[in-house]
Amino acid sequence: MFDNNGSFLLATLEFFIFLAWFMCLFWIFGDLFRSKDLGGLGKTLWTLFLIFLPVIAMLVYLIARGNGMTERSMQAAVESQKRQEAYIRQVATPAPAQASGAAGEIAAAKELLDAGTISAAEFEQLKSNALRKSPATA
Repeated sequence: MFDNNGSFLLATLEFFIFLAWFMCLFWIFGDLFRSKDLGGLGKTLWTLFLIFLPVIAMLVYLIARGNGMTERSMQAAVESQKRQEAYIRQVATPAPAQASGAAGEIAAAKELLDAGTISAAEFEQLKSNALRKSPATA
């Protein structure tokens, strides 16, 4: 297949160019469908243009919409960061029932009493058990 080193180097260069082209095509399609300023018809026309004339369409897209690619990418990263931080805050914040010590157990028992799940006598028993388990204060 490879007669000499020159043909191997040429094949390696062609393979690299093909992968770079393919990667750019994925970036452009990702940006195209992430874009909120284009409607369905515009996205369809760009997609058809990219499928039937890929190299020319890619160059035209980069010239026409290249500046917005960075802005849309940064906006998507900021939104993703905000969602991640909100999720971490939601998971890391303890629920009232998980509050530390006797206060948390009493608060959970009070919620059960208010909901009508337990009676007043059961609430008093849970409260005394929680106070008994807590370390003695001086």
